[in-house]
Order: sequence, then C-alpha cells, then structure tokens
Amino acid sequence: MPKPVSKKASSGHRSRTAKANQCQPTIRPHAAGIDVGATELYTAVPSDSDPQPVRRFATFTEDLNALADWLAACKVQTVAMESTGVYWIPVFQILEERGIEVCLVNAKHVKNVPGRKTDVSDCQWLQYLHSVGLLAASFRPPAQVCQLRSIYRQRDRLVRFASSHVQHMQKALTQMNIQLANVISDLTGKTGLAIVDAMLRGERDECKLAKLRDHRIKASEKTVAKSLVGDWKAEHLFALRQARASYAHYQNQIAECDTEIQDRLRQFESKVDPAVQPQPAAANFTLKESKEGGFDLREEFHRILGVDLTQVPGIQTTTVGVFLSEVGPCLDRFASPKHFASWLGLCPDNRITGGRVLSAATRDVKSRTAGALRMATQALHRSQSVLGDYFRRMKARLGAPEAITAAAHKLARILYYLVKTRCPYDASIFAAEEEVHRKRREKSLRKQAALFGFQLTPIEAVA
Repeated sequence: MPKPVSKKASSGHRSRTAKANQCQPTIRPHAAGIDVGATELYTAVPSDSDPQPVRRFATFTEDLNALADWLAACKVQTVAMESTGVYWIPVFQILEERGIEVCLVNAKHVKNVPGRKTDVSDCQWLQYLHSVGLLAASFRPPAQVCQLRSIYRQRDRLVRFASSHVQHMQKALTQMNIQLANVISDLTGKTGLAIVDAMLRGERDECKLAKLRDHRIKASEKTVAKSLVGDWKAEHLFALRQARASYAHYQNQIAECDTEIQDRLRQFESKVDPAVQPQPAAANFTLKESKEGGFDLREEFHRILGVDLTQVPGIQTTTVGVFLSEVGPCLDRFASPKHFASWLGLCPDNRITGGRVLSAATRDVKSRTAGALRMATQALHRSQSVLGDYFRRMKARLGAPEAITAAAHKLARILYYLVKTRCPYDASIFAAEEEVHRKRREKSLRKQAALFGFQLTPIEAVA
C-alpha cells in the first residue's frame, strides 16, 4: 500500500519549489516525478492534485499498479523519472500501458541544487523540472525494436563469455607446453577444435593429431606436429575439458539467439518489395553467419530498412544488425544528421567560456551503435574508396583515435541519409567532394613550391 510522506520530510524542498514556481511558468501542469529505487519509489504530483502530494510505493507489481491508479486519480498525464539501472523498466512498462507519457531522463541532467538530498526532494525536483519543461526525454525505440535489442545484447554477452573460455583453453594448452596457438591463427577454427577434441578423446600421437590440419593452414604438417609435443598433465587436461565444454555450451546458446533473432526480424514490416526492387549485388565482405540455414540477414535488413546499407564501404551485416536493434528502422525522432550524430556522441562537445575554447572532445556516451560504427572504420584502413581515402587522410592529420571518430561520424550521417530517403549509396557524390579537396591540395602545393622558387608542371599520363 502507498505510504504518504510526512509533511516535515517534504516541507524543506517545497518552499524552494514554490519560490521557483514564481519565476518559471508551468508548461506541464499535470506532470509528476518519480525517484526510482530498488525497493521503494518516491512519487511527487502537483501540490493541488492531492492533499498528500508525495507518496512512497514499494516495487512489487501490486504496488506499481496502485501507483498507476493514484497517478490517474490525480489526473497526471506525464511522468519524469531517472534511468536508474534496470529498476525503471517495470515502472515504465506499467505506466506506458496505462496511457501515461513517461519521460525517461539522464541522471546527469537532473542534478539537484546544493542542499539536503533526500528521496523526497529528488522526486519533487524531478516533478518541478518536468512541469516547467526543462527535461528532455531519452530516446527509446518502439517495443518491437526493444525486444530485438534485448536479444542482440544477450547474444553479445554470450559471445564475450565464450571468448573467455577460449582463453582458458589456450592457458591449459600453454601449461602443457602445447604450442598450437603459435602455428594456427584461430584455436576455435576447424583445425583447432578438431585437434583439441582428439586430445580430449585420448589421442597423444602428434603425427596423428597433425593430420587433422586443414589444407588452408599455412604451417606445414611437420610444424604442427612439432607444436603438439607436450607433457600432458592430468590437471591441465581436466581444465581443458571443462573449458571446451563451456565453449560448446555458449555456442549452442548463441545459435538459439540467432534463431530467435530470425523470428523477430520476420515480424518487421517490409519497406520494399524484393520483387519490385531487388537487392543489389554485395559490395562488401559479409560474415559467414549472414546467411545460415537459408536465412539471409542482408536480405532481411534490406527488406526492413528499404535500402542496402552494406553498400557503404566498411558497413557489414553485423553493423547493420546493431544499428537496427539499437535505433530501429525509423529515424523520425532525430531532426537531422547532426542530431543523430550528437546522440551517438560522435560530435565535438565544445566548452567555450570568455571566448576561449576549454575543450572540444566528444562526450562520454555509451552507445553500442557508435561502437559498431567505430569498429566499421577499421575496414576503411585498406579500402580503395572515397571513404578509405578520407580515413587515411584524417589519420595522417589527427592520429588514429580522432580519425576513427571522424570516420564514424561520417558513416553515421551517411546511414541517416540512406535510411531516411531510402536511396541507394552513391559514391559519385563523395567523388565530387574529393575532386574539390584535390584541387585545394594542388593549390597549396603550388603555393609552397613558389615560395622556394619552383614551379609545378603537370605530367602527361603515359598511355
């Protein structure tokens, strides 16, 4: 049952809020504020809505429904609360089902004024800031995208867990002086797993183990056999067996996630008819798992987004998957590419005072989409494309970290434009910009040559 908060606990901040209300006009008169905790929720409504405008609720489902009933009785239309861990999710879902607009805000944006800090003052401060329109809601995609996002994030966690067991296998082999990791590049590949499984079945002959080598391995069979001579300690074999079983378990769970992702993708609305607008030929290298069991991820992404994003240099199906699961197929919440890049934290966060720039570094934003775009820029290092030239030029001028952010910023703007307009990627647009850059560079070189008394003469191309 809800518990009203004593007048003594809420009187201190109420006086400050009342004074502030005299200066700021109320934009949302039916706004409430909720301070979210693990076991308790402190909720504040306008003072004229209830004799006890601040109440405390437990976090059980029954109490959350009572909270929603009380807000409806107070005629509350919108609620502001901080995104505290995962505790806000049940409250958000119940209030959203009741038709109440929920404004999920960043905790950094609602820091209270100096003074006493309590749960009561926090919820009242949230209610005041929201009522005068000083809070901006965080972006939250539709429910269908949130469901896909949860599965993608679960898959990402399973991949990290599986990679730790690969390290455990390598450690056990090294402790037995089995130098297999020095002759093959991937222990979890076809050759590595075949040799490890044979070891665990009891095979100790290095020549027989080396015959399991795949023909694509660069190391010779003799070299592989030489690396498989060890001391076969029982305790290390036990650790190797457990690590191999754990790795296999996580691989099975990852496969279940892939099946669930396929089912979720089939439920998305189609923005393009493959019969009318066929999928273009693949421009980039796509991962092997992009087409598994007759399910083509690249084709599904093209159907859902209405455009093939893998045509952009550096963008693979894994990048598009993160983009779709974190942002969704609709970008109407972002007014322009600048807003989208700023939300990703890929824009300079200028700090200027007194006409002096204190800092221009990017904001510390934890965004999986931004991380995926930064990973995509690694493929531009050797790309013979306009974007590849841009990345190498920025790397020579700014250094690797800043060049990665600059290239990720450009990729974000390109993806925004392609998804919004559903137009295919056209490299000729950037080629024209590169021609302008070439002429500017040529002009600079001629100017520098003139300073040293030289004159540049173009050379005729040899046929």
